[in-house]
Amino acid sequence: MFTFKVDEEIELQLFQLKDCKELYRMVDTNRSHLREWLGWVDDMTSPYQYETIIPVWLKQFADNNGFNTGIRYQGELVGSIGFHYIDWRNRHTTIGYYLAKNAVGKGIMTRSVRALLDYAFYELGLNRVEIRCGEYNLKSRAIPERLGFTIEGRIRDGEALYNNFHDLIVYGMLTREWNNRTAYKPY
Repeated sequence: MFTFKVDEEIELQLFQLKDCKELYRMVDTNRSHLREWLGWVDDMTSPYQYETIIPVWLKQFADNNGFNTGIRYQGELVGSIGFHYIDWRNRHTTIGYYLAKNAVGKGIMTRSVRALLDYAFYELGLNRVEIRCGEYNLKSRAIPERLGFTIEGRIRDGEALYNNFHDLIVYGMLTREWNNRTAYKPY
């Protein structure tokens, strides 16, 4: 099982079938918080739905085409983060993430994204990492901004969210920028 230790408090773990109920419980408990920016939340009505999704995520990892991990903070599942896919020809990936309401404001996501950037650039040899956030999702946008990403543009009506479209802001980080960062910005 893929496990990535971020620091003394945070560990990223590849989801396994045994995690279905715990993952569902975390999503269900945070339903109103998560549904504000995640269009799939209302579709998750049973822990058993994860029995078909988790094998797809495991195959994605086995195929070296990205992954989806649980974020464990002091042992508790508090969110998810991963690479949506990996474009090996262009050495590029996109990071997606979400966090339970009770875990917001503790630097968990900033530290997790920072760790995935190190992994993408130094372990996988990728050249570019992208994060896309809803224009008005200021908490999500704060993560790439805090880590020094460049705002590269806007995708107009880039995502459907409960029968409405909203714009996405595109952030990018290149290997050379990550290597040359001089100002450490605490989370």
